[in-house]
Order: sequence, then C-alpha cells, then structure tokens
Amino acid sequence: MRDEGGGGGGNHKVPSDAKPVAPNNTKPLSVWGVLGGDGHHHHNAKPLPHPWASRDCKPFFMLHRLVFLLLLLSVLLLYFLYTYNLLFSPLPSCPVSSTATALAADAVLHLSSANFTTSIGNGSSADVGRSSPSTPVPIAAPRSPSSAAAAFPAATGLQHIVFGIAASAKLWEKRKAYIKVWWRPRRMRGFVWLDKPVKELKATDPGLPLLKISGDTSRFPYTHRKGDRSAIRISRIVSETFRLGLPNVRWFVMGDDDTVFFPDNLACILSRFDHRQPYYIGSHSESHLQNIYFSYNMAYGGGGFAISAPLAAALASVQDKCLYRYPALYGSDDRIQACMAELGVPLTRHPGFHQYDVYGDLLGLLAAHPVAPLVSLHHLDVVQPLFPGAGSRAAAIRRLFDGPVRLDSGGVMQQSICYERRRLWTVSVAWGFAVTVVRGVMSPREMETPARTFLNWYPRADYTAYAFNTRPVARNPCQKPFVYYLASARYDNARQTTVTEYKRHRETRPLCKWRMADPSALVGRIVVHKKPDPGLWDRKGSVGMTIG
Repeated sequence: MRDEGGGGGGNHKVPSDAKPVAPNNTKPLSVWGVLGGDGHHHHNAKPLPHPWASRDCKPFFMLHRLVFLLLLLSVLLLYFLYTYNLLFSPLPSCPVSSTATALAADAVLHLSSANFTTSIGNGSSADVGRSSPSTPVPIAAPRSPSSAAAAFPAATGLQHIVFGIAASAKLWEKRKAYIKVWWRPRRMRGFVWLDKPVKELKATDPGLPLLKISGDTSRFPYTHRKGDRSAIRISRIVSETFRLGLPNVRWFVMGDDDTVFFPDNLACILSRFDHRQPYYIGSHSESHLQNIYFSYNMAYGGGGFAISAPLAAALASVQDKCLYRYPALYGSDDRIQACMAELGVPLTRHPGFHQYDVYGDLLGLLAAHPVAPLVSLHHLDVVQPLFPGAGSRAAAIRRLFDGPVRLDSGGVMQQSICYERRRLWTVSVAWGFAVTVVRGVMSPREMETPARTFLNWYPRADYTAYAFNTRPVARNPCQKPFVYYLASARYDNARQTTVTEYKRHRETRPLCKWRMADPSALVGRIVVHKKPDPGLWDRKGSVGMTIG
C-alpha cells in the first residue's frame, strides 16, 4: 500500500542504498602463459617446445576442424527442416465470417468464433474463439472449492461481498473517477476509508460507495525510515469494515482508490471457495525485486485481495496486538501478511489480481493475459492509457466497461491465436482490448509470452527483474506488430453474438524490406464475432490458483 502522498496503497519503494551486486570481473586465462612453460610467465625466456608440438599435431587439428564443420552443417540442416516444416505445415487459420469476405474492399477483416479451431497435440481441436483454456491449471486449496460450492444454498454473488477502499484526501479528486467506472450503486456494498474529510463525506454521491474516516492510529509505533505511518491506518481497513457488523457478508475485499475491479469476475472467483473456511486470496507483484524485498507470500493491496468472513473476524480480534510487533515494516499489505502468518493462513494466489508494478505500456501484459478471469488493474496513473487517444485514463477504462465488460465480462482480455495462411500473418486477439497482427509465423508459445512494452518498477530494462517469463520487443522492423485497438462493441440480436470492432493504431513505422503483404495497407479495421460464454469459468479446472 502507498502512503498518503501516493494515494491508497500498493506502491512500494525500497531504500536507495539497496543496490544489486555486480559479479566480479575476471580476466581470461593466458594461453601463452600455460603453454609457455609450467604455467609461469617468463618475460625474457622463449616458450619451451612441448612433446606434442610436432608434425603429428596437424592431423589432430584437421580432425578437430572436420568435426566442427559437421556439427555446423547439422545445425544448419535442422534449422532448414524446422523452417520448412513451420512454413508448409497446416496452420490454425483465422476463421472468416460467413457473411463477409476477408480483406474485403472496405479493408475490414472479419473474424468469427464459429468453427474457430486450432490443432492440438493429439489431433483434436480446441475452441480458441471463445478463449476457453486448453490446458486447465489445477486448483490447490485447503478445501476443494468445487465440491464445497455444491453444499452452498446459494452461489456467492456481489451481494455477499463488502469492499474496503483505501484513499487519501490529497488525491481523492483525481482517483474517485476510477471508482465510479466499476462501482455499481444499489448492487454492491462497500466503503471508502479516508484520512481526512472531503466534500462528498456529507453530500453523498450516488455513484460512489459510502465514505468514512479511519480511526486514530497514533498509538501504534512506526519506525521505517522511508515509509509513511499511514500504512497502519490502511492495514486496519478490513478490521474496521468488519466491525461495522453488516449482515450476510461472506467476503471482505480490499483495494486502493486507483484499483479497478471487475466485479462479476471477482464474484465468479470467490464463488469457487468455501467462505466458511479461512482464505486469504490475492497475488504478488510483477516485479521480482519487489517480491524479494517484501514477500512472495504477500497479497499486494493495490492489486486487491479477498479475505473470507471467518478470517476477517480472526484478524479483527488480533490485529491491534499484531501491529505492535511489526513497527519496522514498510507498508500496510506486509503488515496484514505478518498477521496472517501469525494466524497460520497462507496466501492463495490467483493470476487475475494485478498489482502492475511497472511503467510504460500495458499492451504486452494485457495482450497475453493469463488463462484466468481479469479481476483487477492497478497503477493506472503511472502507465500509459489503455487506449491511445482516449480523453483520460479513466475514459479509457470506461470504454472497456461500457462495451466488452458489459457484454461478456469473463471473456475480457482472453487471448486467441490464429494465422492468415495466404499472407503468413500471425493474428492474436485479446478480446475486448486489442488485436495484434505480425508478419510471419510466430508460435503460440511465443505469442502467449508478454512482450516487454513496459519497464520494471525501479525502473530499468532488465528482463530478469520480473516474476514471470517475458520476451523482447521485435528489433526487426518487419516483425514490429500492427496493433488494432477496440473502437466499439455491441450485441447482434439476430446472430446472438457480440461484435467488437478494432481500428488500427496509426503510428510512424520503420521501413520493411520483406516481400510480404503489409497489414496496414490491406486492413484498416478488424471485426470479431464471438458468442458470449457466461459459464466460461464455471467449468471444472478452468480457474488456476495456487497456495503458498
């Protein structure tokens, strides 16, 4: 969680004196020093001849060169066979809508989820048009969520969730726009906890949760040199919300004022767990260094986390005493994790919660989103707007919610990959967000790996600083992707499908000398037809979570 100057929380910085240790420089071993005589350097002596330094050495070196040449030829042959197989083997082609022709005169490429299949290992097919996970990730939890859910009288819904939002008066005017995008009045319950009064405290805004002032925390010690003691106030939000005594609450969800939740996806995730058991659900940072400095076992508050009602009750009963034992911790979320450790409850990680401790463009991350529901976004103030040209960052988020989230929340950002065979293009659809078209054939393994369009939180371009696999952006100008961002979304009642339109992002591009069709010259818009799939994540094994 951040201090008051940074808003609600979830933002961590480490002491400036914590610098990575560079490896010691080593000098290469001197060949002449070894061959010149017993490993010693004699500046005034000539190298002594060795027994093998004779004409018998020549065949040895000739054999060595021959072996090296054969090895090189073998590698080149394998590369040729791989390339040949890649270019001429059957590719999962992009399905063209039956009512439109691909690359029609209006420069529109129509894609449909009907018969949108791709070959998998055993020769069967996987439906990628609907973004269904082809490789389910096993669920690990103290108790099987799927079996426990069958015993519930009613599935967990938004009415069973109470939100606690950390905010500061200093940034309230700017940050409240994010909350208005995802908050649903009269359908959701929650509170915004502030450090000081703001004008909406008395004049209630119907588009916002109820506003409250946090309790006094001056009695608790705080000794971290670089942090802010507001972390103590923010860490008590779940406990203060619990003490309000709201009825029929199964889950308490914590977030920041710049956290954007996707409510239906959140409810879907939580419904898979037994709310009568102690659960602490969230995710760690994208920054490996952040997780090292703080903890991989901690749910980062900016990305949001959920605590089941029994665990919230236990936390409220011990937290004040727990806070006295950890005055040297930096933020609010590491204080909560410290108390969770004392209660013996581990973190249940879910890949849909996003702290986004990065700078730059989120395109690489969102275009290759994990096979999991998108639950939250964070740090939208420090990254570029989701959609270039949007009036504001909040307006960009509003475009996402007014269209794709409203039509099919579970399918937002889910990736589908296909190929335009005739022109050898790779097409990747992050539904509801963007379509990328790349010249050439790129394997799904590459396309599902996020491209580094972003920088690390510290910040520097260090590919080892992330807690997940990444790939570099293409250096070859011909392989720079063409990006088509969401322009509109609607539901076609006649066909019972969603229709999302994506327009090409116009930017200056380097010259490409490949004799291959230019997507920007042929396709100005891409239209994707997809049937809504409200039960996408209800199927067994379709939501990946791990504990510990």
